[in-house]
Amino acid sequence: MKSIVYSQTGTPDVLHLVDREQVEPGPGEVRVRIVVSGVNPTDWKSRSAGDVPFAEVTPNQDGAGVVDAVGDGVSGLDVGDRVWLYLSAYQRPSGTAQEYATVLAAHVVKLPAETGFDVGASLGVPAMTAHRALTVAEDGPRRLEPGALSGTTVLVAGGAGAVGHAAIQLARWAGATVITTISSDAKAALASAAGAHHVVDYKTEDAAAVIQSIAPDGVDLIVEVSIPQNVELDLAVASTRASIAIYANNGGDEFTLPIRPNMSKNLRYQFVLLYTVGEKALQEAAEDVTRALIDGALPVGEEFGLPLHHFSLAETAAAHQAVQDDVVGKVLITVAS
Repeated sequence: MKSIVYSQTGTPDVLHLVDREQVEPGPGEVRVRIVVSGVNPTDWKSRSAGDVPFAEVTPNQDGAGVVDAVGDGVSGLDVGDRVWLYLSAYQRPSGTAQEYATVLAAHVVKLPAETGFDVGASLGVPAMTAHRALTVAEDGPRRLEPGALSGTTVLVAGGAGAVGHAAIQLARWAGATVITTISSDAKAALASAAGAHHVVDYKTEDAAAVIQSIAPDGVDLIVEVSIPQNVELDLAVASTRASIAIYANNGGDEFTLPIRPNMSKNLRYQFVLLYTVGEKALQEAAEDVTRALIDGALPVGEEFGLPLHHFSLAETAAAHQAVQDDVVGKVLITVAS
């Protein structure tokens, strides 16, 4: 089979297309014929720095395809099932940038019949991170479903990004009023297409004043991509007992909080990283995301607010570079027809 591998960290040039033998699934594993592999920032960051944890690594956490073989002890998955995958390469050498990936069955989820492989490969890290960010509020729901966020106002920072896009869609599906911030007219169009009720351009508007006019009692939950940049804005627009879910360090690795204003509002800051949320949270997110898929709540494509950028397996290095260069939209690697 064709596989992308690297044995040392560095630029995308460390990625190589090679021939490898298919790996038989062991207990608790399945082998998936990959149709589409999804690329996320975590993939290029893992590839670019630190030590390689195995002699050889195939990158990319997310993907979609068809179950090809099933290991002992696996139930609920059968050969021929259409599936989506998440965290395939976490503490394992076998990601989705290859024709066949042998992965943990616990991180393989059936795709609804009407859901395409591009959608399936666009879930994983973005949708599950968004789910976690929307379910950490002290007074909010732990699970998402229609009506779960009714009466809640959610602010999504960076609504044109992959996680922001999924957060808008999931929050809207769950009944929230969704406000998002963006930095251009083009990104405003994407955030609106994703379903945001209100779009605020922080480059040309007084974002705090606009958001306060929309939500005079404050926003209940903030899905935050750049806390160093937005810490003052978040404090200004947050309601009493609001939660700020921080899922990325865009804009810097440190920020400072004034104690008394945060204390006065009883604000909660929750950091979000899928790798360490625990299996229970991952399984619940996968179940809720799949229910949203069944309801048609997570479409992708420019008309739905998330442009798709397709690459071939041989172009995986270019796909990684596109994500590293902050291309707007979702980067997908078409592995098979």
